[in-house]
Parts: sequence; C-alpha cells; structure tokens
Amino acid sequence: MKSSVQISRGIESLFGTRDENIRLIESGLNVRTRLLNDSLEIEGEDAGVTRAAGILTDYATLMREGHTFNNGDLNSFLRVVTADSETTLRGLVESGRQRSFGKKTIAPKTIMQRRYVDAIEHFDLVFGIGPAGTGKTYLAVAMAVSALLSKRVSRIILTRPAVEAGERLGFLPGTLQEKVDPYLRPLYDALYDMIEAEKIEKFIERNTIEIAPLAFMRGRTLNDSFIIMDEAQNATPEQMKMILTRQGFNSKMVVTGDPTQVDLPGIQRSGLIEVIDVLRDVEGIRFVQFDDRDVVRHNLVQKIVKAYERYNEAIGVNRQLSLKLTDAADSASSAPAETPVA
Repeated sequence: MKSSVQISRGIESLFGTRDENIRLIESGLNVRTRLLNDSLEIEGEDAGVTRAAGILTDYATLMREGHTFNNGDLNSFLRVVTADSETTLRGLVESGRQRSFGKKTIAPKTIMQRRYVDAIEHFDLVFGIGPAGTGKTYLAVAMAVSALLSKRVSRIILTRPAVEAGERLGFLPGTLQEKVDPYLRPLYDALYDMIEAEKIEKFIERNTIEIAPLAFMRGRTLNDSFIIMDEAQNATPEQMKMILTRQGFNSKMVVTGDPTQVDLPGIQRSGLIEVIDVLRDVEGIRFVQFDDRDVVRHNLVQKIVKAYERYNEAIGVNRQLSLKLTDAADSASSAPAETPVA
C-alpha cells in the first residue's frame, strides 16, 4: 500500500540530524518514505503506513500548536510510539507533562519514565531497575529536589556503595571525603544540573543535602527525608536490608540499580537481585522495570545495551548446552558396560 502525507510548514524538523528520526520511523514500522515537492510518500503494509501517517499528523499538529521538542526528546518519543501501537505521539507528549525541578524543567520521555515518576509521587519506597541511560538516577534526584524546594521534606540523602568498577582507588591521596567523592560524582552531576552551585554548597554545609557512601548510613534513622540509594546492584544483601530499614517518618526512598552491572567481588550475591524476590509481594512498594526501549542517551547507547543483552543470552544458552552435554557424558561414562555376547 502507498500513502502520502501533506508536509506542513516546519515538519522538516522532524527528520533530525542525518535524517535519524525519519529512519527510526522507517525501521520501527517497516515502511519506506520518499520526500516529494509537497508531500511525504510512505510505502509499506497497511498497518505500518497508517501508523506512520498518524505519527506525522500528530507531529504537524503539535508544531502548529506551538509545541517545541528539546534536544533528543523527539527521538525518544518516536522510539516509544513505533514500538507501542497503543501509544500516540500526541498522547505521549501531553501525558508526559513537564515538571519544574529547581532550575530545570523536565518531561518524562518514555512510558516507563512516566510510570516511574508517578510511582515516586504515590509510594514511599520505589525501586527503579534497568540498564544505563534510562534516567533512573536523574529522575530520582529531580523528584528529591522538587520535594525539598516545596518543603515536603527537610533534607535529601544521596548514597551509593563505594565499590570499584574494576579499578583500585584506595591508594589515591586526600581526605576520606576526597577519596569517596569520585564514587558519588553522578549524584553531584544531577544536583548541579538542577540547583545553582551556591545553593548546593549551602545545602551541603547545613546537611540539608547529604551525599555519602552507603557504609555511613548504618545505625541512623532518616526522618523527614528523601533518600536515594544509587548503584544498588553493588550492595550486599546485608547492606540492602540495612539501608531499607533506615527509612523514618515522612520519608521517601528510591533505590536504583542495574543487575547486569554488578561489581561485587567474587561470588558475592547482589542485594538488589535478592530484594526483588524478598519484597516482590509487599504492599506499599513499587518496582519499576526499565529496558533498552527506555534508554534516553545517544541512540548508540540503546544499540549497545541490546547487543550486550543478545550476547549474554547467547552465552547463557551455550553454557546451558555445555552443562547438559557434560552431564550426558558423565552419565554415559558411569553407566555399566554391556556384557559382550558370546
């Protein structure tokens, strides 16, 4: 089937750098497009053509109404609407309403990001689990900043395990704070993106914002606080239980992590992987599971995440096959030999 969509004024901006957005529509919906003098011709199966035409129509309408897409937002939205036939571009843009977080105005870019933000608003303990680049930590910090500035909490506690990702940093010179700061840098980065540097320094001086390694949380009760535990895949089961039981009255806690990036030494079990089984059915707790479709960094990051997933699945299958073959060989070698027939 062939269909053409009239190009409205300004719709050319949808194409993106090196036509990456229109290529995303083509690959996601299995259609081909061709730019004519006054229209965009779309060719493919009926469902794909209809879907692509709807996306382009929504985009043109939103542009006429004065909506602007920030850098990278449109690409993220298109990834969602091409993957989920129940979601429209207009619906995604309108439901992902912009929110003010200090000096930053942010709108959730994927359906799962929207569910994550809603969960943080309505539940006191939320787990954000998934690959790098899905906005788990950034959105959690944004929600914490919003809660602090609106005086819903009196302080923010940001913590993560001080586990090295293959490097050894203990020999570096400096005070204890200077040694642990590199582990906590992503949390600082998110804060400085939302609050002026002078305000952050004052908040830290007054302990209104506290950024510390997970080990510093032991023995405390954190009342009237917004607590974020980042990189939770590197917490042991004991550490996970410890931080979860620090939560006090009028407090929220968000735990973020990626189970595929565990840096714990040896065969130490990840507390994040264990807690999913332990707390899965506990009322009042919400687990939000991100995947590669929610990656909102450079589009190569999404491809990298997918490539590693395929590789790990292949390795897992090969290992299972190897184990089965080994078991079969062991069984054969231990079986009694047949008595030769005379």
